[in-house]
Amino acid sequence: MKKFTSKKLTAYVMAALMAGSAMLGTSFGASSAEAAVKVNPIAGISDDFIKGADVSMIPELERLGGKFYDNGVEKDCLTILQEKGINWVRVRIWNDPYSYGPNGNGGGVTDEKKALEVAKRAKALGMKVLVDFHYSDWWADPGKQYPPKAWENHNAKQLAKDVYNYTAKVMKDFKAAGVTPDMVQIGNELNNGMLWPVCKTDTPEGYKALADAIAQGLKAVKDNDPNNQVTRMVHLANGNNNALYRSFFDELIVNNGVNDFDVIGFSYYPFWHGSMEELSYNMNDMVDRYGKDVIVVETAYAFTNEQGDAQKNCAGPTEEAIAGYKSTVQGQASGLHDVMEHVSNVKNGKGKGIFYWEPDWIPVEGAGWKAGEGNEWENLAMFDFQGNALESLDVFKMVSDQSKPVVEYKVKEIEAALVTGSVGQPVEMPKKVSVVYENDVVKSMPVVWENAEPVFDAAGKYTVKGTVNGVAGKTAVASINVIKKVNLVKNGTFENGDLNGWTITGDKDAVNTVSSAGDARGKSAMHYWADKGFKFKATQSFTGLKDGKYTVSCWTQGGGGQHYYTLMVQTSKGEQSAVIADTGWNDWHQWVIRDVEIKDGKATIGIDMVANAGNWGSIDDVEFYLQE
Repeated sequence: MKKFTSKKLTAYVMAALMAGSAMLGTSFGASSAEAAVKVNPIAGISDDFIKGADVSMIPELERLGGKFYDNGVEKDCLTILQEKGINWVRVRIWNDPYSYGPNGNGGGVTDEKKALEVAKRAKALGMKVLVDFHYSDWWADPGKQYPPKAWENHNAKQLAKDVYNYTAKVMKDFKAAGVTPDMVQIGNELNNGMLWPVCKTDTPEGYKALADAIAQGLKAVKDNDPNNQVTRMVHLANGNNNALYRSFFDELIVNNGVNDFDVIGFSYYPFWHGSMEELSYNMNDMVDRYGKDVIVVETAYAFTNEQGDAQKNCAGPTEEAIAGYKSTVQGQASGLHDVMEHVSNVKNGKGKGIFYWEPDWIPVEGAGWKAGEGNEWENLAMFDFQGNALESLDVFKMVSDQSKPVVEYKVKEIEAALVTGSVGQPVEMPKKVSVVYENDVVKSMPVVWENAEPVFDAAGKYTVKGTVNGVAGKTAVASINVIKKVNLVKNGTFENGDLNGWTITGDKDAVNTVSSAGDARGKSAMHYWADKGFKFKATQSFTGLKDGKYTVSCWTQGGGGQHYYTLMVQTSKGEQSAVIADTGWNDWHQWVIRDVEIKDGKATIGIDMVANAGNWGSIDDVEFYLQE
């Protein structure tokens, strides 16, 4: 799971949320047959399709007083999930989370003992078990893959032995307890390797060390599975990124000869990982290229944008706008239905199933993602903030109920487009609007405005109407806020998903747009990355400017580490610049150059970068305007 940044308080008002989601009925524990979620059956879904859930937080939630209910009756959480159609559980294992202190560092303190406890309970309910080795004492994901403290300073050869020995120990312990895992994954979200820095994939030596470590983990599973009954998986995040998957598995399988596994696992969160069409393409390509089964081993959808504790959630309105589903119980059910359908439709029956990540993680004091912090995930759980099972849990059975008819959902509304413009300047109108269907699926569709480039002479609020082809009886509306400040940058927000208006020089292939939450402040942003050193400039030039002092600014986020990275403005007086120093994913900073004096009407503004291999990040909301 890709961990998130955080903070702050929004009150949770059940009455208001239920009023805003009347169609959801049992969103917060009430029962109403009329308001049940709308879910079509999936044609051809297999009887043994994996409908899984990562429930690693359960022991900690229960220890701290968390309780779960179905139709008002308190029940064991795993029992509720099993009764709703969940047939697998996933449990993560951290080697020694208590290396951080006697109480661990949050996130469920998920050691082997807790994982074994959950596995026993799941097996008793007839569910199967996937064990997720992180090979770390805390979260391991694309942004951090640190070795257990007991393995620090070990070289590549010793780390491979460490992985074998620890994996074999856990396999033996589970077998002795009568709960041999049905599936094991060697590492978690291995985009950039594991056991950093030795097994980090930024060098050929790192790839070789990673391959050796993975091979030893796979061998440990096989050596403790004489009847070859345990399925073996290797798992990456960013399930839409075909280039990443090809590069990684070519290195692992073709170049390093590690092929003794059965499944390629994908993390796919729609607000971070692009479209389902990209996911489908990637899954089918992995089947064609490597012959592996595929599983979406992590996914989730929000049922609300409200918060249940003082911690800012990792998914909110911005993520909702990107995901393609409303943050409602119905939207959660529809999103989960659609990802199951895409996996079920993978060619040759190779799409084996999905795991929902932490549907149990309700807001319980002390059960945060990190010690001293709260829960960033509660609006992505499948229980409400009081632990009541949501109707969206019914999706797991409903997708297999072939007795139900397939319903074609109608358009419910066209969401108003919110636009900002400047006095006396043509307003940049959106090319698409969000069309919401009865099942809370949101589709971005082309719109034709009555006035494609409106100009307003005074500040204020205005509306422009439009039409969407194929949507009868509904009118598109743009709500335009016209302000005095005139941003002269064309396409400074990149909201149409292109680089129109920008001149890119240098390594053009390293620069594109990205449309995923965290990587953009709105729906889209300029993005850069390459697997080798690169440099580029992204600029806009202006003429006919009024004399005066100007401000140029932009927002950025990224991994940092560039050789040279500046916001710049060039005038007849020379170049002024502001050094950009990013501090991490989704950690946005604004960079500003003020009092830029212009007297000859000309200026060029832009981004200037000289980057190292693997440098990545985004640029958004670029402004250039005359100071009042």
